[in-house]
Parts: sequence; C-alpha cells; structure tokens
Amino acid sequence: MLTRRRLWFAPLLLLLGWLLSGCAELRYYGQAVAGQWRLLRQRRPVDRVLADPATPADLQQRLETARRLRDFASTELALPENGSYRSYADLHRPYVVLNVFAAPEFSLQLREWCFPVVGCVNYRGYFNADAAKLLADSLRAQGEDVYLGSVPAYSTLGWFDDPLLNTFIDWPTGRFAELIFHELAHQRLFIAGDTDFNESFATFVGQLGARRWLERHGTPEESKAYADYNRRHEEFLALLLASRQQLERLYASSESAAAKRAGKHRLLAELCERYRALKQNWGGYAGYDSWFADDLNNAKLGAVHAYTRFVPAFETLFARSGGDFTVFYQAATAVGKLPPIRREACLRALLQGNACAAGGSIAGATAPEPLANRDPPGGAWPRSDTPAHPDDGNGGT
Repeated sequence: MLTRRRLWFAPLLLLLGWLLSGCAELRYYGQAVAGQWRLLRQRRPVDRVLADPATPADLQQRLETARRLRDFASTELALPENGSYRSYADLHRPYVVLNVFAAPEFSLQLREWCFPVVGCVNYRGYFNADAAKLLADSLRAQGEDVYLGSVPAYSTLGWFDDPLLNTFIDWPTGRFAELIFHELAHQRLFIAGDTDFNESFATFVGQLGARRWLERHGTPEESKAYADYNRRHEEFLALLLASRQQLERLYASSESAAAKRAGKHRLLAELCERYRALKQNWGGYAGYDSWFADDLNNAKLGAVHAYTRFVPAFETLFARSGGDFTVFYQAATAVGKLPPIRREACLRALLQGNACAAGGSIAGATAPEPLANRDPPGGAWPRSDTPAHPDDGNGGT
C-alpha cells in the first residue's frame, strides 16, 4: 500500500521540476508523472493474479518463481523488504519506458540531464514514445550521436512499490532473477548524479544474486543457459572495449574532423565484421543482431559502458568484505559518500585489486571471515550487463 509520503512525491516532483526548469520541462515532468501514475494503477497483487482462474498457467508459474526470488532477495542478499515486485502489471507493450542517450560526434562521453532527487544521469527517459523520438530527432539534427533504447524495468528507489511487468516476466530464470535483484539493489544504495557507480553496483549485485539463486534453486538447464549467456556477453563486452579504445585514440588525435569522421566509420564497420566472426563461435546465436543493426554509434557504446565500467571494482570489494553482504553494502556506501573525484579514484584502485580509504574505513581492506552459514566468495564471477541487455535491444535504468 502506498504511504501518504509516496502519494505526495509525484506532484511535489512535478512542482519542483517546474520551479527549477520552466515550462518546457513542465511538459517532460508531466508525462513522467502521468506515466508513473498509469503504471501504478495497473498493478495487481501477485496473490490476486494467481487466484484469478483467467491467469494463464505459464504466467502463474513465472509469478510463483518471482515470489520465491523476492523472498530470496531479502533473506539471502540483504536487499530491502518491501512491496516491490509483489504485484504485477501488464502494460500491453514490450517496454516500460524509452531512454534517450546522446554523445558528441567525436566523443564517447554521454550527455547528462539533471533532475530533482536523482541528480544528473546520462539518459532521459520517456513513457511517451512520440516525445522520446522527438528529442532523439532534435539531438540528431544538432549533430549528436543518439541511441533510443527500450527499457524493460526501472527502479523508483523505494518511493513506490515497483511491480513485476510483462516486459520481463518471461525472461530466462537466471536473467529474470538478475533483473529483480538489480533493481532492488538500486533501492539499497543509490548515489545521486553518478550513473556509472549506481549501475555497476546494481549490476554486480544482480549477477551475484542470480548465481546464488541458481546454485541453490535452479535446474541444470537454467544454470547452463545463464552461464552460456554470461560467456557470450563477456565476449561481446570485450569486443566493444577494443573498439572503444580505438575510437578514444582517434578522437583524442590531432586529425581533422573529416579524417576523424572517416576513421570512425571505418572502426565501426570493423566492429561489425568482428561481431560477425565472433558469432560463428556461438553456433550462429543471433541475439545481438538487433543491437548492431541500428544506431551503432558513440551513444550506444557509451550506454553499455555505464552499466559495466566498475563491476570488477565491486567484485573486489565484495571479496574483501568476506562475502558478507552487510559488510559489503557498508563498504560500498562508504565509497559512495566520498566526493566524486575521490570516489572515482577509490573505484579505480579497487579495479586494480587495491584497497582505498573511504569515510574513515578502508574500502576493500580484508574483512573478518564470513560466518559459517554464509557461502564464501569464490568461483568465476558473472560478467557484466543487467536490465539493459544489448541482445534484447534494451537500455535499462
């Protein structure tokens, strides 16, 4: 049930957006509030959906799985215990919002938009598809690279009880679990204005949680499907990283604009060629074809990077927290509270496997051994992306 505080949040956000940004932004906040309100009105408690004789058997099975995943998130991963993902809504469309990403023609640095409460983020989300496409067209006309990504889920950071949605309810179990844990991780820790920190943190928690779930409750087939997906995605990300590095060197060079433009076209074409070669090693798996088909540009490369950049840093932090989620969250919170420059330096140190000073403690310093009833860290950690799955053509938040 929504509390009075939550019910008042949406109109207050709308008013604050208007006061800060003027009439043009008022339209943006208006569609955001209206879209969120429509979504909330479409929710039905999972128990009620399960009791409905009209509910298809396959949906009943997925909702039962979701209920078990939701309990696991709180009891085993120390994620928030609340009403999120205990209701279901069918939006009758394959996405919940559309995200607009943009970057300059010769830069991989994403444009930022700033909002009340959440700070600055490197995307702009729309419930209204026409409004999203209008902004995308406007940015393209200004010479920017633009990527319009469909989003299967997002977090309201605990202000509302986020529902399960038709946009991801039928995903394979491993990725279904990862998405739920990812979005709940945003409720556990969110640093206003730092997309790379927030998404990397949630990505790591989502991946590790999915692994833990499958180890304890998954079938061999589900575990193999998730492992295969992770392997392909790791290889996909390595492919993108190599191209990013080539593009960064090109953009930082003293070449003319015309030469950079030609070089960019060549490097992106080579990326497509390398993908086609890589796909042969996957037995013809074509899950990423749609990602490469449209808007292959700086904005799309930047969007993927934001979700994966610091995942290895949080892997290090978790391992050095003794595999204890509570200790890990405390350490991650300490890093998040650092001033932005120090926070980035700390994460870079963790990327190298080193500790760093954070909030009077040493983030990444070896913690006491975990309690005997906790699973110790070990094995190969899962790879990178989460709700924003390029192989689905999505860009999540």
